[in-house]
Amino acid sequence: MCTSIRFTDDENAMFWGRNYDWNVSYGETPLVMPKGYRLTRAFGDDYSSQHACVGMSIEYEGYPLYFNCGNDAGLAVGGLNFAGYASFEKEPVSGKTNVAAYEIPTWIGATFATVDEVEEALRNVAIVGKSISPSLGVAMLHWNIADAKRSIVVEYQEDGMHIYHDQVDVLTNQPPFPWHEENLRNYLCCNGSWPNDAEWRTQTLAPFGTSAAMRGIPGDASPTSRFVKAAFINAFHPQKSSEHDNVMRMFHTLGSVAFVEGIAKKADDSSEITIFSDCFSAATNTYYFNTYDDPAIRTVKLADHADADPSSLVKLPRDAS
Repeated sequence: MCTSIRFTDDENAMFWGRNYDWNVSYGETPLVMPKGYRLTRAFGDDYSSQHACVGMSIEYEGYPLYFNCGNDAGLAVGGLNFAGYASFEKEPVSGKTNVAAYEIPTWIGATFATVDEVEEALRNVAIVGKSISPSLGVAMLHWNIADAKRSIVVEYQEDGMHIYHDQVDVLTNQPPFPWHEENLRNYLCCNGSWPNDAEWRTQTLAPFGTSAAMRGIPGDASPTSRFVKAAFINAFHPQKSSEHDNVMRMFHTLGSVAFVEGIAKKADDSSEITIFSDCFSAATNTYYFNTYDDPAIRTVKLADHADADPSSLVKLPRDAS
């Protein structure tokens, strides 16, 4: 499972973050892809990255398999689980730009500067269910793509490409995004304010304390509940100014929908946990992250790798700071 969130500061700089919730780690680490890095394509010619990127990734034979990343133009993209609904092309589609599912975050981060550019390009894209390796399989995902202006959700299903404008700047998992968006109407009376006393016949009813007006906001770890809670917090959290305050806002919000061991067990009795949480600041092109075993927030700044050799990826330890 997973949750992603986007918001902006009071100068319209974007912050995008996500929880990666799963029962197993794949050895993912922070990774910087320098501008100009040469990338292979499953379908089509190789190309050079137009943007430097940073995010959580695994590297396979020189290819950065980003879980999510942000680039030097301030664009962020992340893939989240969409099992049971995602359906990719079995073969390349004639007349389309064919992109393998595993390539999506890297291709977007390497190629585009804005959501507008991504959305325009995706209209002629076919996402193909090709794996980079038979041992890795094909992850069934949908994607959240964001910049300072807006965010979109990209879902590829049996009937093809769907692109949705994400007005609440939140994404979780299944079912499809329009269901989540419609479901929010069940909570339209919830807010973060102090409620007034109410009169029921001759009885005056006073609130027990703060948060009385958010009663009904769900707290379980299911995708539908996490979507509601994350959207609620993102909507009512006051806008912040400093880098520090916005990063803290992101990690506190992600923490409110994080998985702890034991609450979300799979059929084999293993527990999903929030393996890592992260935040990309487009204001400073800085990547922040922490892990389940170490909640201390570490940082990777793209500026520190501006002179990195474009012929190789910069793989950083998970204890980077």
